[in-house]
Amino acid sequence: MANVTLRNLTKRFKEVVAVNNVELEINDREFLVLVGPSGCGKSTCLRMIAGLEEATDGEIYIGERPVNYVSPKDRDIAMVFQNYALYPHMSVYENMAFGLKLRMLKGLAWQLSHWDEAKRIKQDIRDRVVRVVELLDLGGLMERKPKQLSGGQRQRVALGRAIVREPKVFLMDEPLSNLDAKLRVQTRAELIKLHRKLGITTIYVTHDQVEAMTMGDRIAVMKDGVIQQCDTPLTLYRQPANVFVATFIGSPTMNMMEAHVVGNGAGVQIQAGDLSLALSGARAEKLADYVDQEVFLGIRPSDIYIKEYAPPNLQTDGNGAFEALCEVSEPMGDRCHLYLSKGPVALIADVAAERDFRDGVMMQLVVDTEHLHIFDGQTEAAIC
Repeated sequence: MANVTLRNLTKRFKEVVAVNNVELEINDREFLVLVGPSGCGKSTCLRMIAGLEEATDGEIYIGERPVNYVSPKDRDIAMVFQNYALYPHMSVYENMAFGLKLRMLKGLAWQLSHWDEAKRIKQDIRDRVVRVVELLDLGGLMERKPKQLSGGQRQRVALGRAIVREPKVFLMDEPLSNLDAKLRVQTRAELIKLHRKLGITTIYVTHDQVEAMTMGDRIAVMKDGVIQQCDTPLTLYRQPANVFVATFIGSPTMNMMEAHVVGNGAGVQIQAGDLSLALSGARAEKLADYVDQEVFLGIRPSDIYIKEYAPPNLQTDGNGAFEALCEVSEPMGDRCHLYLSKGPVALIADVAAERDFRDGVMMQLVVDTEHLHIFDGQTEAAIC
């Protein structure tokens, strides 16, 4: 196993900077997820680590070894692609064994003096493939061709082909994007269990923040070729570094609105359209320098409650209570998403489905002001 280090990694395509000065340390045995919208540079980053793209600037280390000028086949990595990339004319066994045969039998099989060695290597290859087939629950499918497999089975074959190589690093480029929703959840769980069992350093690329939050030990959030924040899933959710991370991480997305800071003697008041919330104590102190300035106010949908079902400490505290029009309700089983409007301010609330909700009615709500997120109006960096 090995750690992976990226130092000032940059990739330019003529005038376009796809990856911009990325600094990142992926720890040994860690499962790190690169996440961001399409075009943010995450796949380009992965391809540079794999050696499929040449870095314009910067350095890539696998373990202590610089690999910028090492060919992909010699980097001791294994990559799983979005489209599986299986050989259609080969069986499951042949697909999984092919790469090992190329690497381990090269220069041996054609020489008469090496036949015994070649037979030993072939048996070793078969033993390794059989172990991985059992690990991935592909027993009974070894002689099938890819066209005879389901999407989930093809994905497991692609994973198996990577695992049998016993690499130092796994690279995965949106490997679940072609699966249906149910199979995606199942395969996601299988990947997590597989990583815990094998303990191989894994770098995983996805645009799906739910996938990132459920799988990664750490998540690096990218935008325009730059890593905005790299941290644990819980830290990203609770302490986003800026407006982009705050609105990208979390489902439903964080309510984000322009607001104005007003001093009120004991603390400060945050005003966003018709919504006014008071802050005091340490949070008010952090906003003292922003009085009479514009900021961004973020409220997680799960921090908005229907007043009659709110925790007692929120019901007894008048601050944070407001009335809003429920325009649309989306039942989600034991939860319900409410699309609200309070004057010009639009909000989403993620509430417990304590009762049936009717659209087009006014609702009494309350915000947990202890969990508000406030960002600088110019830099969009987190204030508190």
